Amino acid sequence: MYCVNLLFSFLALSTASFLDEVSQQPLGGQASSNPALTYIPPIGLGTWLSEPEKASGAVHAALNAGYRHIDAAAIYRNEPSVGRGLAASNLPRQNYWVTSKLWNDAHRPSDVRPALQKTLSDLNIPYLDLYLMHWPVAFDPDSSKPRVDKSVNITQTWAAMEELVHEGLTKNIGVSNFAPADLKAILDMCVVCPAAHEFETHPYLQQQSFVNWHLKHGIQVIAYSPFANLNPVYGSDLPSILEDDFWLNLADSKGVTVPQAILAWGMQRGTVVIPKSVHEDRIVENWGSNYIRFTEGEMESIAAADKKVRLNDPGDSWGKKLFEGLDG
Repeated sequence: MYCVNLLFSFLALSTASFLDEVSQQPLGGQASSNPALTYIPPIGLGTWLSEPEKASGAVHAALNAGYRHIDAAAIYRNEPSVGRGLAASNLPRQNYWVTSKLWNDAHRPSDVRPALQKTLSDLNIPYLDLYLMHWPVAFDPDSSKPRVDKSVNITQTWAAMEELVHEGLTKNIGVSNFAPADLKAILDMCVVCPAAHEFETHPYLQQQSFVNWHLKHGIQVIAYSPFANLNPVYGSDLPSILEDDFWLNLADSKGVTVPQAILAWGMQRGTVVIPKSVHEDRIVENWGSNYIRFTEGEMESIAAADKKVRLNDPGDSWGKKLFEGLDG
């Protein structure tokens, strides 16, 4: 089986050497001698829930601060604004990574390519680095509200996504929010196999064994909602993670902020983290997580503090069971 996968060279690079590499990339319009990125930069800017009028400024601020990874999606309804932020940076296209996602109402094979073409048009870029199937659920595109489309399955959608790689519209393809059985269905038939899996994982839902399985099989994990219950759409009964005594004490012992500590832990355990913010000071603060390291004992203490609480599960409202076999 021939699989197109990312080169996971960043796992062998220290964050310091990564920073050295991206610091050589010009912020102006000069062409760079650096090759196109062949790994996912370990920290990116998330854009879920970023208001369109603020998303462009956030993307521009992130790229100026040193980020080289932007996570987007059609359903976020802000990709034109994200695209304006990319353009304002004047960075050569090959010097930054962009992920986007196929929404549930475009799973029919004939709808997959037009969906990506619209994303590329909205972002105003010629190709994606990574295109993800956002959920393992197809919606009827003719329904005004979410209704599961039983006429198509995820393997049919995946086969159509493979063609996007052959056409050069995206460098890699992957999945998001998949349970193990969903992932197995793809791996059993793929020619171009998943390069990455983006799913909810954070200090309150660590899923370390699931993370390790992906890394063992050459599939990079992108951790969304890295700050757990800070996301305003989550109806969590837990106190804010920013007020968690465990994280307050750990961050204080390192002389850093709680967000910086959480992101540093996420990267050190082998995941890519995509914190969302539209505030330049917080975007810069989050970037500082690159310089933090934990001891083996500290990593074990964090693992022991896992609450196994899942915060994002729309399965009931969609009439489909999600995340079978996983924590939370």
